[in-house]
Amino acid sequence: MNIIKHSIAAISLVTISAWPAFAANQVSVTIDAGKPGPVINKNVYGQFAEHLGTGIYEGMYVGTSSKIPNTKGWRNDVVGALKQLHVPLVRWPGGCFADEYHWKDGIGPRARRPVKVNTNWGGVEESNAVGTHEFFDLVDLLGADAYVNGNLGSGTVQEMADWVEYMTSDSKSSLANLRRKNGRDKPFKVAYFAIGNEAWGCGGNMTPEHYTNLYKNYETMLKAPKENRPLMIASGGNDYDTKWTDVISKNAKAQTSAISFHYYTIPTGKWEGKGAATGFAEPHWISTLANTLKIDSMIKNNIAVLDKNDPEKKIGLYVDEWGTWYDVETGTTPGFLYQQNTLRDAVVAALNFNIFHQHADRVQMTNIAQMVNVLQAMILTEKDKMLLTPTYHAFHMYVPFQDATSLPVTVAHDQAYTLGETTIPGISASAARAKDGKLYLSLVNTNPGQPADVVVNVAGKQLAGANGRVLTATAMDAHNTFQNPQAIKPAPFSARASGGKLTVTVPAKAVVVVALEG
Repeated sequence: MNIIKHSIAAISLVTISAWPAFAANQVSVTIDAGKPGPVINKNVYGQFAEHLGTGIYEGMYVGTSSKIPNTKGWRNDVVGALKQLHVPLVRWPGGCFADEYHWKDGIGPRARRPVKVNTNWGGVEESNAVGTHEFFDLVDLLGADAYVNGNLGSGTVQEMADWVEYMTSDSKSSLANLRRKNGRDKPFKVAYFAIGNEAWGCGGNMTPEHYTNLYKNYETMLKAPKENRPLMIASGGNDYDTKWTDVISKNAKAQTSAISFHYYTIPTGKWEGKGAATGFAEPHWISTLANTLKIDSMIKNNIAVLDKNDPEKKIGLYVDEWGTWYDVETGTTPGFLYQQNTLRDAVVAALNFNIFHQHADRVQMTNIAQMVNVLQAMILTEKDKMLLTPTYHAFHMYVPFQDATSLPVTVAHDQAYTLGETTIPGISASAARAKDGKLYLSLVNTNPGQPADVVVNVAGKQLAGANGRVLTATAMDAHNTFQNPQAIKPAPFSARASGGKLTVTVPAKAVVVVALEG
């Protein structure tokens, strides 16, 4: 989690130019399939589960004695739904919680684990029922990789080094044997390990120079077998601050695989009075989308720094916290960050996906905040009930883009969407050649009141049609409830070429993902 201030920046999604040969309200999207770009790493669709509110306890983990069907304490319904997203990676245990988490509190018999206070999120009791072994049960159930965030803020280098050894060592050391005693013979596979979180804020209020010195010290002392050593991630900046990326990439270049970056979308751009998740008017629709599009220039600014300090492109930029942040729902605990999830959130997600695809060479991981019941969640639960959010559906529609090869896209004669003094692109597009060999195109219409006719061209190829799904609704704040859990969900979508031209009519306020047929 972070606390940031938003500022104005230029927005650039894809190449936009005028094409006067087209009539008004008609947009052209051209894909150059002959110039494949970098692979869109599947980890761009990563998830984030923090000890926050009911994000883990109740929402995902109910314990083995619960009447809610579960496997090793994890809800079968939630795990089953998440598996449909092909979740590639899960970040845990935070977030701000990571820098107050002491891993030895979460191992051994649950009845003997100490109860702590979650000082960041609601001041509630933390039972430590979910610890290292339980987390790896979850990622094993999902078939996902593990991204573990270490405690730099309130921990020690010895504590962090011990945790890495406990998880990764195949030796007969005391720590490895303790892991075996606790039920895990073979080492865990930790794909990524972060040294601290938001060191500029809740992780310690440090300067980038101080953090970088600590990072190098800690990274040096974190020992693991060569074949099981995690890729190390440094805690980077947020918003338009590129100093963290600059200092870390200059001074810890040889010791880091990636630098993290955080950005949250707020309708008002103000942390006090963010705006409601539902019941909003059109000004908060366009302000939310305009604010989310700012992440493109933020990423570009950080990449420019990395290109200067790391021209070999050995360091990735991982957006390991992103998503919408609204005022909490009335009647809920403020520190639990529970918010409803609407069509607006699905559009936000799709816009971010399209931006991440365009920076696939550096942005090789992102983690939306968060999986269940917290901020821009995939899933909401209420006791034994579960529903899928519009954001979940956006993730599901974009599954073909995981590990797909990005393709250059040009949008011409775009009909910009304007309300008052705010103007944003009307159409966002992304294309890729998926692992199944098909060419996929995503289209987002940001205008809530006007459909768009999009003429699709693939250089050197005659298109016959397109088949896929569309996500839209009548209301801007359409959402699913436990009384009506399928009020908004994707519908089949197709378009056929006519006269040698393929026109895809994208409804107002809609996300479309199709496979193109030649």
